[in-house]
Amino acid sequence: MQAQAMTFALPTRQQFYEHLLAGSDSSANAIWLAQIIASWQAGEGVLPDKLGLTDLQFDQLRQRFLGLDADTHSANSLDFNRMLEKQDLEQLLRKYAAISNEETEWLISIIVAACLGSDHLWQDLGLWSRKDLSAMLKHNFPEMAARNSKDMKWKKFLYKQLCEAEGLYLCRAPSCEVCKDYPVCFGPED
Repeated sequence: MQAQAMTFALPTRQQFYEHLLAGSDSSANAIWLAQIIASWQAGEGVLPDKLGLTDLQFDQLRQRFLGLDADTHSANSLDFNRMLEKQDLEQLLRKYAAISNEETEWLISIIVAACLGSDHLWQDLGLWSRKDLSAMLKHNFPEMAARNSKDMKWKKFLYKQLCEAEGLYLCRAPSCEVCKDYPVCFGPED
């Protein structure tokens, strides 16, 4: 008789999500954080170990989400040394935060870490759609999100805000609407 190899299927992103959400307060931020964490646990997105959070922040997050395994490790490593604008992005998000609390600080750190990825911000975060990202930003950074009145892609929008704060205008077109790169900056994301 041949011994049968036992295979164990890893939980899916949906299973991670349901487990995390079951142990949360089901607030709007809990739902978005559960999506981000579930994707990260399933190996999706670009977030590094501890989601880009400090040890203290990660421990606080683990207390909030009892289904978050401390031993989960990411295959991704992000080099913040190549992100000279890290503090500027953090300050930008803090400036527009609706509430200043630990949850907001988690989101700021996670968003900034995801900005090092090469896909759309919602994909790099591990959110399930751009609609989720837009809702999360409108909820947590409403004044900033309102400034994106033409639906610019979020990562481009954040960096554009940094450039404008420094008085830098790199675009040669007189307005976005006449720029040949308009479809790259605006419009639907897959």
